[in-house]
Amino acid sequence: MPRPTAVPPPLLNSDPGVAWHYGDPLREQRMLASGKGAVDLSNRGVLTVSGVDRLKWLHDITTQHVAELTAGQSRLSLILSPQGHVEDELHIIDDGLTTWIITQPNAEADLFKYLHGMRFMLRVDLANVTKDYAVVWQPQWEPVPGYPTWLMPPDFAGEGRMDAGSDRGGDALRYVAERPAAFRGREVIVPVAELDAFLGDDVAGTWALEALRIAAAVPRVGLDTDHRTLPHEVGWIGPAVHLSKGCYRGQESVARVHNLGHAPRRLVLLHLDGSEEELPRHEDQVWFNGQAIGFIGSAAHHYELGPIATAVINRKVEPDGPVRVPTRHKYINATVQNVVTP
Repeated sequence: MPRPTAVPPPLLNSDPGVAWHYGDPLREQRMLASGKGAVDLSNRGVLTVSGVDRLKWLHDITTQHVAELTAGQSRLSLILSPQGHVEDELHIIDDGLTTWIITQPNAEADLFKYLHGMRFMLRVDLANVTKDYAVVWQPQWEPVPGYPTWLMPPDFAGEGRMDAGSDRGGDALRYVAERPAAFRGREVIVPVAELDAFLGDDVAGTWALEALRIAAAVPRVGLDTDHRTLPHEVGWIGPAVHLSKGCYRGQESVARVHNLGHAPRRLVLLHLDGSEEELPRHEDQVWFNGQAIGFIGSAAHHYELGPIATAVINRKVEPDGPVRVPTRHKYINATVQNVVTP
């Protein structure tokens, strides 16, 4: 059966330049959930880091323990501001000679500039290879031989827990005891010339992929974050932040919040009233008892759950009834499912 025709995303979609769906996004979700199919993520940026100091260098400037990665291993890591706020999300793979970094759409140029300025006297060489390589998402959880493959952290994939150490405030279990669903998958870096053949005919669009991500409450930088987001708020302590590693920019803030207090906000999953086709938009406010308590992160129509959304709300607010969120024409009710522990 030939590949169906791709439908492009609407304006201001979070994934420009790739297929939004291929005519039946709910069927595409079911296919991915069954472990089949592939998603074109060629809008992602790809950087490479070579040189003998590459892993030590990345270990020192990002939040995850990557100094001892062996060939084929991958990690999720963050770059934080000096105040501990999330700035970048890095999907890191090492092949034994080169470290590959997958970025969000249109983020590679700024990340390259930042990393280039952090090299100092270390033996590392950076390259932006986005024009030469593409990323494909597949609903499997093992490396593809011969291709740099980033695996979803086990916490997100339903495959156990990252060994993220601990500190005086405990370990990562204090943030997310159980996720709403598993988001099992991998991102494979392929030469652009091989993209079409690698995708095959069983393709799904980003609508389907995002719906599965949202159902599992897996955060995505720029959607489920804002300029004030701390890793603790969205469940990145553990999957993306190691609690026992050495200093990195923002580490003091991460340790202070973990050991001495609580982050001011927390990630939740909203189950929306299905009477309205329109979904709330990113950054729309969430209301409870006449007060704004947070913002919408991502929203989608899920093939089983119906309309759902992630939201980041005030940690001190525990709604004992529906919250309200705006759509284009009216406000609708939504029930709150906790993700990050209040």
